[in-house]
Amino acid sequence: MTRILYFASLRERLGCSDETLETAPATVADLRAELARRGGVWQEVFADGQRVLAAVNQEMAGADQALQDGDEVGFFPPVTGG
Repeated sequence: MTRILYFASLRERLGCSDETLETAPATVADLRAELARRGGVWQEVFADGQRVLAAVNQEMAGADQALQDGDEVGFFPPVTGG
């Protein structure tokens, strides 16, 4: 299982603050691709070339970061208000 959290403007655009996937994709890039395949605004947010930052278990992570069952993945825009 993989818990996914969406922060700031991503949460607003997607209309979703969190969700749980039953299976863990292999990498952050695979997870982004899976989310983009939902189409619509999901495709816009997670399309290749869109700058979305990721954290795995509260640590910054790159696209090639491997995911394990039970990981928590947070996605957020590159700039958040303070």
